[in-house]
Amino acid sequence: MVELIPTRSRPAGGRWRAALPVALRWGLPVLWVLWASLAWWVEPRESTEAQLDRDLANGRVVTFQRAYGWADDDAYWGSRPRLQHATDGGLLAWTVPNGQIRYVFVDPPASESSVAEADPSPNPRWDGRLAAVAEPWRGVNAAAHRMTDAAAVLAGVVTVLWLGRLIGGAPPLAGTRWFWFWVGLLPFGTGVLAWTYREAWRAPSEQVGERSSGWRGLGWLILAGIGIAVLVSVAQRLLGTTVVPG
Repeated sequence: MVELIPTRSRPAGGRWRAALPVALRWGLPVLWVLWASLAWWVEPRESTEAQLDRDLANGRVVTFQRAYGWADDDAYWGSRPRLQHATDGGLLAWTVPNGQIRYVFVDPPASESSVAEADPSPNPRWDGRLAAVAEPWRGVNAAAHRMTDAAAVLAGVVTVLWLGRLIGGAPPLAGTRWFWFWVGLLPFGTGVLAWTYREAWRAPSEQVGERSSGWRGLGWLILAGIGIAVLVSVAQRLLGTTVVPG
């Protein structure tokens, strides 16, 4: 008679702990790609008065707002630039049906009135034309706002997953927790991608030697942050703000 020896099943908690690294290894890059795609699409792009005139003529202005500039403190890589609202501001931003946001610097409303009186042939006051074109879209949740909200949610999910694993998971192998915390603040989520590659994709045997300290991570944040800003600036000059907005 053959005696059957029962096998010990892995506890549910153990299965979750085993599956979590695999989920993060694949999930974080996928979520980052989704965030980057949406963030690139809805990033405000500097335009021209001629483009604004064409959008108005084609009825493609969904929402619009006057401001005196953009507020972006860069405290968080997933944050979006915010308009500093001002009814008499010289910055005019508008959204189009495909979800993109455009802006142009124009004369304040008072100056526009004087220009229109002096020369009625150019564009009349922007605000009146904008209000007339945007009126049929009133009450419609603009695609730009939905995409912006979705991008913010994705960035938040990526950050929560990364921080949760960094703080509550096993100690990192290539650097201390403080090292990866500072590196994770790099623009565009590049630091989170670096953590995913070094800590989730590379085999433990490849991550030997002394772990990088928090001070080194802070140095990487400063130096790499400057380098990324320079690269973006050069790319904007070479490719234009349509391809590299910001």
